[in-house]
Amino acid sequence: MSEFQSTDVGDIPIDWDCVSVADLIAHGIIEKPLDGNHGGIHPKGDDFVDSGIPFVMATDINDGKIDLHNCKFISREQADSLRKGFSIPGDVLLTHKASLGRTAIVGRIETDFIMLTPQVTYYRIKDYEKLSNLYLKYYFDSPEFQETLINHGDSGSTRAYVGITAQRDLPVVLPASIEEQKAIASVLSSLDDKIDLLNRQNKTLEAIAGTLFRQWFVEEAQEDWEERPLSSIANFLNGLACQKYPPENDVEKLPVLKIRELQSGISESSDFASSKVDEKYIVKAGDVIFSWSASLMVKIWDGETCVLNQHLFKVTSDEFPKWFYLMWCRHHLQEFIAISQAHATTMGHIKRGDLDEAVVLVPSAKELQEMNSHMEPIIEKQIFNSSQIKQLTSLRDMLLPKLISGAVRVA
Repeated sequence: MSEFQSTDVGDIPIDWDCVSVADLIAHGIIEKPLDGNHGGIHPKGDDFVDSGIPFVMATDINDGKIDLHNCKFISREQADSLRKGFSIPGDVLLTHKASLGRTAIVGRIETDFIMLTPQVTYYRIKDYEKLSNLYLKYYFDSPEFQETLINHGDSGSTRAYVGITAQRDLPVVLPASIEEQKAIASVLSSLDDKIDLLNRQNKTLEAIAGTLFRQWFVEEAQEDWEERPLSSIANFLNGLACQKYPPENDVEKLPVLKIRELQSGISESSDFASSKVDEKYIVKAGDVIFSWSASLMVKIWDGETCVLNQHLFKVTSDEFPKWFYLMWCRHHLQEFIAISQAHATTMGHIKRGDLDEAVVLVPSAKELQEMNSHMEPIIEKQIFNSSQIKQLTSLRDMLLPKLISGAVRVA
């Protein structure tokens, strides 16, 4: 007897099941999935209030979390007038319109429920002895399910859409026991918990660094400190027109770092360039990158080695420590954004002259050394944490399809 069986989502162990969402409903394992209110009673822009019941859209769900602070809100009175879309803690959320396949579990909330838009479906477990909500969330995250979801999308629609009825045909792989489901979820959630902890540490470290910088250079700045232009404290190297440097083969090549990659990381859709470009255009983890066109931002690159594209500066200095030019670039970022937005072009940008006009305060060598003793460990810890986040994320993404398919068993 074969150890594996073929299903609509690939091979799974012979002692596992592959059922449909409709089967889960029929067997009382989950309630009928529901999304938000359609048509005339769907809340409109004028209905939103400053606080109240969170009104969650697909864009409010990112990286497995629900943004309940920056989402829209509706009043409790209006929420009570709606027919469906009432989601409670424990529900597994799945976006099914436009942004397909984003997932999250509703955690602790300050209200009795949150409201969903027609872009989001909730899956509510009825029989926790048969199905773990955390396992279901990770199953929804698996490449096999994500591909199936896309294939179920309405090809006749201008925006990807898998309605409630169509979702009933979606397959769900069930491991042999609830214990195995929980074991799979435990492995993946432990990695996510570590990633979340490191992300929160980095936010705290960034806040500490910002507080120290403001204290030193805004609140307690000395009158005798030297004033210099931002352009003089670091080298702002503009990237290459990488299309002019195509890879010569599949070995001597590197991904191209563009604004998109700076925002979201290297992906399968990233371009490649020859790795034989001048070494100064090679970007490595820990380098400070300044996007000076379109979406202005300053970041410490935390991805893989790549080639710097035009519209990005690689910022370095032989005179000052990394934190010094990084924090001064961030300090002036909002004024650079304002300058960019004021340009009457299709793609706002700043010029090198704007770097010349941005003022930097330079303390004495002794003072800078003392500041460095406080700030450098903070920045280095952030860089280390970011590296750990990348490694853990890669491990999780490698394990996820193997665990969900049963190629790796944990129970």
